[in-house]
Amino acid sequence: MVTLDHYLILSALLFAIGTVGVFLRRNIITLLLSVEIMLNAVNLTFVAVGRYLGSVDGQIIVFFVMTVAAAEAAVGLALVIAIFRHGETLSPDAFTSLKW
Repeated sequence: MVTLDHYLILSALLFAIGTVGVFLRRNIITLLLSVEIMLNAVNLTFVAVGRYLGSVDGQIIVFFVMTVAAAEAAVGLALVIAIFRHGETLSPDAFTSLKW
């Protein structure tokens, strides 16, 4: 039987993978995907704890987090397109100045 501990360990593993992706990758799209993995790890924790406690509060919170994550992805990808058109690269090191 799968217990709360299993879900929390999986969530911690996903969050660690996302954190490593944020710190080690040098591509803006990969950074955005790593942040999404971290958000999904938090969502998994909310759902698992909500199931463990027998309430739907975790699922309601996940619904709002997914809404914010979708907006973040849309804005992030729009910024990535604008940055690529301006600088012809997706490396975050190339954009140290906010001037166009």
